[in-house]
Amino acid sequence: MIDTLDDLDVEGTTVGVRVDINSPIADDGSLADDARLRAHVDTLSELLERSGRVAVLAHQGRPGGDDFGCLSPHADRLSDLLGRPVDYVDATFSQAAREAVQSLEDGDCVVLENTRFYSEEYMEFDPDRAARTQLVANLAPVLDAYVNDAFAAAHRSQPSLVGFPTVVPGYAGRVMESELDVLGSIEETPEPRIYVLGGAKVPDSIDVAWSVLEKDLADHILTAGVVANVFLIADGVDLGDASSDFIYEQGYWDEIDRASDLLDAYGDRIALPRDVAVDRDDGRHELGVNALPPQEGEAAMDIGSSTLAYYERLLEDAGTVILNGPAGVFEDDRFELGTRRLYGAATDVPTSIVGGGDTASALRRLGVEGFSHVSTGGGAALQMLTADQLPAVSALERTVDTASDRNDGH
Repeated sequence: MIDTLDDLDVEGTTVGVRVDINSPIADDGSLADDARLRAHVDTLSELLERSGRVAVLAHQGRPGGDDFGCLSPHADRLSDLLGRPVDYVDATFSQAAREAVQSLEDGDCVVLENTRFYSEEYMEFDPDRAARTQLVANLAPVLDAYVNDAFAAAHRSQPSLVGFPTVVPGYAGRVMESELDVLGSIEETPEPRIYVLGGAKVPDSIDVAWSVLEKDLADHILTAGVVANVFLIADGVDLGDASSDFIYEQGYWDEIDRASDLLDAYGDRIALPRDVAVDRDDGRHELGVNALPPQEGEAAMDIGSSTLAYYERLLEDAGTVILNGPAGVFEDDRFELGTRRLYGAATDVPTSIVGGGDTASALRRLGVEGFSHVSTGGGAALQMLTADQLPAVSALERTVDTASDRNDGH
């Protein structure tokens, strides 16, 4: 069992809140998209309105990446979204950071610096070892409680995600609570249940396919994107050198054998594209799988109209649809058709659940709305759908005894 904000006596309490506000950064250093910040507004607003003293922990980008940077613009945007001042300090666990946290008054909020500026945060540890890292060991003494609202990062075992609840009473924020409620009860959703697996996370998608088919959670799996290309090759379709080379370069060639095994075991429940769209000089050109391979240099960039009609017919009878990954290269207007129509059809299904990451980005770009639940996490959502335990969630479950022990001691 995991405690939530309902179980936390917030007033006058100094709370470290781990959020996932990792966002696209514009050329001028500003935030190009604030969707992830908006997701955490309810949790942060509630804590502040209940007179909590809030220290925000978060990361931005990966070391060496173009989006790797400080959290100053995030603090500015949070101030706008929350309608109250949000301070920023360019330190995470140093004396300056601790003093900033200790100086908070009831209803105050400060954003600490990017946790990934420190090498230990980009490593994974078991919770007990994570609790001994510099970040946790130095910052935990000035915190009364820890709230994890970063579901999108919950599949990682980094210090800020699993270390704090080992030594500080831990609680799930509203985003985390909602995600666990929805994704943790897939087996209770209406049937027939259809999974749409697209995008380019081939190993993760095949893991999900194996898991939900073995557990009889899926009546059908519809494939799209690079995932579909791997299944088509596994089914003996010649997609041409361009698509095959991409799969090889991404390190997914061995996944073809796994896809083949899946087709052997559950082929009657796995739907493959009947046609694909390629890029030609005159624009989008659709080819039936029996007309493949395409011309030299042409790659499968989207599912075709025949496939869409086929998939839409299957979705008409669905009780639940779980979608992860776009159907094609939606960033190119010529190849957004598959994603737009497939996801549009999914909004008519009684229960429609969408994985985060690239999928959520595609939906925002295309303006597709009307889903029952849009997850904030891509990798975390996929891992949860395989029924694998998320490290950050396990850490919150462990903290219940810690919290009880502390309460018993006072």
